[in-house]
Amino acid sequence: MSNLTEQLTFLKQQQWIDLTHLVHPEIPYFPAFKPIEEQTLFTVAADGFYAKKYTLASQYGTHIDAPVHFWEEGRSLDELSLKELVLPLYVIHKEEQVKQNHDYRLSVEDILAFEQKHGKISPDSFVAFASGWSARFGEPADFYNQDEDGNSHTPGWSLEALKFLHEERQIKAIGHETLDTDAAIDYRKNNDLVGERYWLTQNNYQVEVLTNLSELPATGGIIFVGATKIKEATGFTARVFAIVPNSIA
Repeated sequence: MSNLTEQLTFLKQQQWIDLTHLVHPEIPYFPAFKPIEEQTLFTVAADGFYAKKYTLASQYGTHIDAPVHFWEEGRSLDELSLKELVLPLYVIHKEEQVKQNHDYRLSVEDILAFEQKHGKISPDSFVAFASGWSARFGEPADFYNQDEDGNSHTPGWSLEALKFLHEERQIKAIGHETLDTDAAIDYRKNNDLVGERYWLTQNNYQVEVLTNLSELPATGGIIFVGATKIKEATGFTARVFAIVPNSIA
């Protein structure tokens, strides 16, 4: 066997964790969009083969956002290199804090505390914010978490944390469990997704609406992000998974 084949055998002996939600019309989605629609085009009984037509927004379910999503001059999905889609994975666990504060904003101090315990975050890596929010995904009302005035209360990244990860750590991508990069309170304050806009205009990408992050160790994993290669796409529904060592709980 070649070294690559041996390495694949080794990887298949590790833990493979799906970070992707199942896509269907009842899942939470960005309010400017509509639920996915499907139409049967052909059946085996009538036509000898089975095929469907799906209609959905490019950012639906677990999805990747390319830089062009918020930046006209940014790269589109098809322009992301393959090596950018397989990265070392760091997971900052803040599930307990988010339980206590639904408006939690991941801060630079959180990142520095993480590094104090787990070591410095390496360049060209993927950093995920594990908030535990994906546990609410099965009940859209809980996922949107609106108060009596219709205002959502969901966690997110602070702009300062995103600037630190880009400027001081030169990471390649971020991921989170919510529909937006920014905490809902920041969106209301700024009337814009300033964190998401900053991140994508640095020619970085992100993955939104991840799941099962709480099952991952803080370090030692690899993330794989797969998406369709549509010309000039702003992003698309993705299949995302992580491989983590069996020796890490």
